[in-house]
Amino acid sequence: MFLSRTPVLPTPEQALRGRPEPEFSVPERHTVLGTPLLGPYPEGLEVADFALGCFWGAERAFWQAGGVWTTLVGYQGGHTPNPVYEEVCSGLTGHAEVVRVVFDPSKASYASLLKLFWESHDPTQGFRQGNDVGTQYRSAIYTHSPGQAERARASREAYQKVLTASGHGEITTRVLPADETRPFYPAEARHQQYLDKNPAGYCGIGGTGLSCPIGVAKAG
Repeated sequence: MFLSRTPVLPTPEQALRGRPEPEFSVPERHTVLGTPLLGPYPEGLEVADFALGCFWGAERAFWQAGGVWTTLVGYQGGHTPNPVYEEVCSGLTGHAEVVRVVFDPSKASYASLLKLFWESHDPTQGFRQGNDVGTQYRSAIYTHSPGQAERARASREAYQKVLTASGHGEITTRVLPADETRPFYPAEARHQQYLDKNPAGYCGIGGTGLSCPIGVAKAG
């Protein structure tokens, strides 16, 4: 099943067992922003989780955005606890490569982050982004509040109209709660701010060239 041309998500029974604790530590601070990577975060900040293909280029897109306090990459949405990169790439964990964005809502709205998310990748490609093929490259939004979920779904509906009008297919992005069933597992140190450490490194992120309407849902 996992060696077929079309990637398939594993069931909980098929997924790798993982481990009770991480095999590695996470760096203390962001190499670009200088802020702590892990929480607890300062009062008033909010967290957003986005999957849009290879997390190296995706993270850079968000750390360059105004109002973003810190970013880190990791694995989310699968079944294997505390996975390592090679396991996620095998397709046997069910996780997506995710960017966690910690932002100041007084300086950047969640709607503006959604706009950046939609415009930074092609959300119609299913289990791939460009030449990157695998379930870990799927498009997803993991929400941290009912308000985020409402805005994410509204933006998906609005962007679908833009894509349809331009001849693109159906959006495959799933909007799911970032609850206890979908914990975020930080990735290894070498993946954090990868394109800052390796400026000529592989990016893999590219959008459709179509603008997503901002303000399609209530700002914030």
